Amino acid sequence: MIGRLHGRILAKHPPQLLLDVGGVGYEVEAPMSTFYDLPAVGETVALVTHLVVREDAWSLYGFGREQERALFRRLLKVTGVGAKMALAILSSMDAARFAHCIEHEDLDVLIRVPGIGRKTAQRLVMELRDSLDVIPGSAPHLPETRAGGADPREQALADAVSALVALGYRPVDATRMARAADDGSGGAEEIIRSALRAASGR
Repeated sequence: MIGRLHGRILAKHPPQLLLDVGGVGYEVEAPMSTFYDLPAVGETVALVTHLVVREDAWSLYGFGREQERALFRRLLKVTGVGAKMALAILSSMDAARFAHCIEHEDLDVLIRVPGIGRKTAQRLVMELRDSLDVIPGSAPHLPETRAGGADPREQALADAVSALVALGYRPVDATRMARAADDGSGGAEEIIRSALRAASGR
C-alpha cells in the first residue's frame, strides 16, 4: 500500500491537498498539525501516508511526522472512531495534550472535538488509558504557520470555514469560530489554528 509520497504541492484546501508525484495527482487529507508546516504551493514535500479502503471509496491521509500517523492508526483501533474523527482529534490537539486528557480523564476537553460526545470520550479514555506509553508524541508541537500568498480576507475566511466544516463543525459554528479567530493579519491556516485553539480551551 501507499506509505509515503514525495512530490510537488499543486493545491491546498485544508484539510485537503493535491500532490503531484511523477505526474500523478494524489488527493490527500491531512490534519491541521501537518498543514501548519506545509511549504507553499509549488514547492515539494514528503508525507508519510495511511490508506483507508472502504467499499465506496479509497481515502489517503498524509502526515508530516511518523508520530502523527502512528497516533492516527492507534485511534482507528478505538471502537467507534473513524478516520474523520481521528483527523479532527489530531487537528484539535497535539499528541502530548491528548495523552494528558486520557491520563487525567479530561472529558470536557475531549468533547470539544467535533463529533466526540461524552460516551465517545469515555470510550477513548477506557480503551487508551492502559496504553499511554504507546501513544506517540512526547512534547507539544505548535509550529509556526507558514504564510501563504496575499489572499483577500474573505477568501481566507471562506477557506477556514470550509476546513472547519470538513473537520465536523456545523457551518454556522464554523463561520462564527472563523470570524472570531480572524485578527486580520493571517491566512486561512492561521485562522483555523486560532479557531481550534479557542475551541479546545487553549
